[in-house]
Amino acid sequence: MSSETFLPPGARNQTAVFAVHGADPEVLAYAMAKYSRSALSMRESLTEISAQRAEQFLNTFYFQYGHRSIADLAHIAFAVERLSLLAAIVLVDEQRWDGQERSTRYQNFLKSGWFFPDFAGHAEPAQLYAKTIENLFAAYQRATAAVLEALRRRVPCPAALKPDAYERTLKARAFDVARYLLPLATNTSLGQIVSARTLETQVSRLLSHPAAELRDLGLKLRDAATGPAWNVNAQAAAALVERLASANPELAAEAASLLTREVRTAPTLVKYAHPNDYAIQTQAELTQAAAEILAQIPSETLPHAVVDLVERTETLEVELASTLLYSAAHHPYRQIRDLVAQLPAARVGEIVEIGLRHRGRHDEALRAFQAGAALRFDILMDIGGFRDMHRHRRCTQIIQPLTTLHGYEIPTSCDFGSEDQDGYIDILIEAYCRADFLSAIEAAHAATAQIAASPAPEAAQSALYLLPLATRIRSLFKMDFAEAQYIIELRSGPAGHFSYRRVAWEMFLALQRQHPALARSIRVTDFTKPIDLLQR
Repeated sequence: MSSETFLPPGARNQTAVFAVHGADPEVLAYAMAKYSRSALSMRESLTEISAQRAEQFLNTFYFQYGHRSIADLAHIAFAVERLSLLAAIVLVDEQRWDGQERSTRYQNFLKSGWFFPDFAGHAEPAQLYAKTIENLFAAYQRATAAVLEALRRRVPCPAALKPDAYERTLKARAFDVARYLLPLATNTSLGQIVSARTLETQVSRLLSHPAAELRDLGLKLRDAATGPAWNVNAQAAAALVERLASANPELAAEAASLLTREVRTAPTLVKYAHPNDYAIQTQAELTQAAAEILAQIPSETLPHAVVDLVERTETLEVELASTLLYSAAHHPYRQIRDLVAQLPAARVGEIVEIGLRHRGRHDEALRAFQAGAALRFDILMDIGGFRDMHRHRRCTQIIQPLTTLHGYEIPTSCDFGSEDQDGYIDILIEAYCRADFLSAIEAAHAATAQIAASPAPEAAQSALYLLPLATRIRSLFKMDFAEAQYIIELRSGPAGHFSYRRVAWEMFLALQRQHPALARSIRVTDFTKPIDLLQR
């Protein structure tokens, strides 16, 4: 006898699972949202929903009632091509972001081109900008070729490795060195698949940015979401309709309306994205408060520790105030925390209030309010390595503004399989390009300061595009133990870039000092030990 015989009335053991393809993102979001308000199945919902009904629903429940979770159900794929590395860093700074960007390890960025800001007729800064970019790219090309040749001399091809694989691996390692010279003006491309909710906050954040390229990027993203999407099957569909036309004109017309119809991926959910006054006003006030409160700590005395695991000794209020000031400063978190901890409670409260006073009805609190994590790593590393660490989104990242104050990194580590080889700095010396390498970076930093002081519009923002990836950037990573374990194990591996391998190793050492029993469970790769350069 079947077990179905013993089911009580109303019992159903008939779970159904099916993938859905072909529905417009907003229509699909509406259909999923209907589960909470309708007994219809997904098939029934999608059959009866029109784009117009979806828009009406979203206008009511998303915009009027603030049910932002509905927008989490609509996911949209974008290609973002020929944007600067600087713009890419800002674009992907979303905690709910999924995507991939061109790799500095596997592609030659000489072919990418670069972004040129509008200097509004100011010839001197424009000429200096162009000259500096060209100098960095020329040094990048020389370093790539010289390091590649030096690696060929040092690392013979094993018999078990195919020559083309050997060459690709060495070229990737040469790019690892040369990428330090790439300016933030360098063009890149990326693909992203994000929810409409993430897209809306992303567009709003970009429209609020002081750099013209970022504001323009925000407009283009909004237009791409609300305008006609590119249909990957359009050419094939048009060819099919053309073949049908001679045999059955009516069927061809019906097929054309179905196969070649215009699709707008998020015509409703993103159309009202606008500059975020809360973020703009708060950032200005935090910058002023940070300058006043931290004035007693001269910037030239800023420490250059790679990683500082800042233990928890302060109240939640002090952590919030410290993190808010950190986001608008260039000082280490420990310095700021210790200073804020000495302030009167009323002053601490005033700093926290700055972070909330301009918050609108539907604004999420600033990222700095994601406080309370057990582990806080204050990290100072080159921008190139930071871009790799930036991908770890299951933590809270507070990124300080770009600056030349922290100096720059040069590739000084990564052994090549035996104790008598000191690493990439040796390779640079052997390749006769170390002086060339350093002078290009120093010239770029000097030009950055000169252009920032020029009368050109948005001069301070335009100057930042000259910063090479060697430039140090400070960021605060707040996380739980599981995420620290994951980052350390992944990023310390021998196949990774030596920049973030060093950071992961320093994270482990800091964790080991404070929590030795927990650190024993982490499968870290010792950064100080020689590695097989050909391991990938």
